[in-house]
Amino acid sequence: MKRLFFFVAVFMVSISINQISLAQIVSASNPCLKLGRGVNILGYDKAFWMDHTKGRFKESYFKMIKDAGFSTVRVNLNPFSQMDGQNKINTKWLETLDWVVNKSFEANLMVILDLHEFTTMADNPEEKKEMFLSFWRQIAQRYKDKSRNLVFELLNEPNQKLTVEIWNTFLSEAVNIIRSTNPDRTLIIGPGNWNGIESLTTLKLPENDRNIIVTVHFYHRMRFTHQGAAWAAEYKNLSGIKWNGTPEEINEVESKLKVAADWSLQNNRPIFLGEFGSYDKGDIESRVRYTSFVARTAEKLGFCWAYWQFDSDFILYDIDNEQWVRPILDALINK
Repeated sequence: MKRLFFFVAVFMVSISINQISLAQIVSASNPCLKLGRGVNILGYDKAFWMDHTKGRFKESYFKMIKDAGFSTVRVNLNPFSQMDGQNKINTKWLETLDWVVNKSFEANLMVILDLHEFTTMADNPEEKKEMFLSFWRQIAQRYKDKSRNLVFELLNEPNQKLTVEIWNTFLSEAVNIIRSTNPDRTLIIGPGNWNGIESLTTLKLPENDRNIIVTVHFYHRMRFTHQGAAWAAEYKNLSGIKWNGTPEEINEVESKLKVAADWSLQNNRPIFLGEFGSYDKGDIESRVRYTSFVARTAEKLGFCWAYWQFDSDFILYDIDNEQWVRPILDALINK
């Protein structure tokens, strides 16, 4: 009976997707075509950044990720603790980053360098502004001659005290810094309020710079995607919440993602769905249905995407047992 229900749900999802018109312009010049399907890596592997030979993430995983059907890795970077009093980044940390970039390229993966210091920036943005700009000044100089398969994402999920107004000012200065050494580098920039789709209209980008992909994140509804997550106070005690692919649930996902697609069309900016997924506490059948539907809907709308995340929670690969979480992998990579 469960299997029958699953196939019915998949059939309903397929019908629904086919009813969505392609809202985003997809052409050979759209940089999202190269990014394609991605996965977030290395965000919380602290040991790795001290010595990549002692971290959980192994060199063999780059090729394994590529062979599984992914085109891109979004590398989650937390460099502020590695900067000295003059905001100079620790040389050993940078050498580790070089290794990540080079090994990704060897595996024929696109690489997004995602400045993931959203918590630190949200707490006191004016105090951290120079760290933010200094990071991009150093990274831009270091990688100015690298392949265009390397992409810079200015900041993950600006939020709270880093208001949309402040963020628009910060991003403008960062773009100017990067463009002085990387005039042709693709950039990824998202709106304030946690890269929320509803905040796209507040995002101010340089009008004449069209080599920018706009990113949004999607975890709707969070009472499903974050049930049981200890850090999410509102949802940590929730359990047993399913996502069955009902017409109401399908409409919620489609309508919210279509807001981003319509904005994309109106502003001639491609969309990167930089994070989506559901926490491990949900039942696997619901997580598979949800993950597959969000990924296929994003693709139908012309978005590139990166699943959150490879290891840790929202897990895609079980490092302890050296195996893919096969139902989630199959939901993402519809070969």
